[in-house]
Amino acid sequence: MARETVTLEEAQTIIQAAQQKAQEMGQPMNIAILDNGRQLKAFARMEDAWLGSIDISIDKAFTAASFPDFQTKDLADVTQPGQPLYGLETTNGGRVVNFAGGIALMRGDDVAGAIGVSGGTVDQDQEVAEAGVGAFS
Repeated sequence: MARETVTLEEAQTIIQAAQQKAQEMGQPMNIAILDNGRQLKAFARMEDAWLGSIDISIDKAFTAASFPDFQTKDLADVTQPGQPLYGLETTNGGRVVNFAGGIALMRGDDVAGAIGVSGGTVDQDQEVAEAGVGAFS
């Protein structure tokens, strides 16, 4: 049985909620939604959001969809030297991100996709990603 992926309509709703939170903060963000196959479903780059954060937002979503038991913020401690997942960020063609802003979108026990946010501090990225997840039902 195939897992049900995030729809385009859902992805757009998630992006809208995330953008609203970023606007409230006054921080332009790049917001990526990937489907359960880790492919880009929807993307928004707010005015003046950093160009370098485009790929970071996509890769945060890639990481969250790849390792749904972890938000990307949870990978920081376990990927340090001497820790059990040290070097994880060098896998998957270097696409694994080990700092905040990536969260899986779950439909029951299945991964429907993921959100990745980049453009502010890691705390801002996380808060905006959480706002997006809050719009996913």
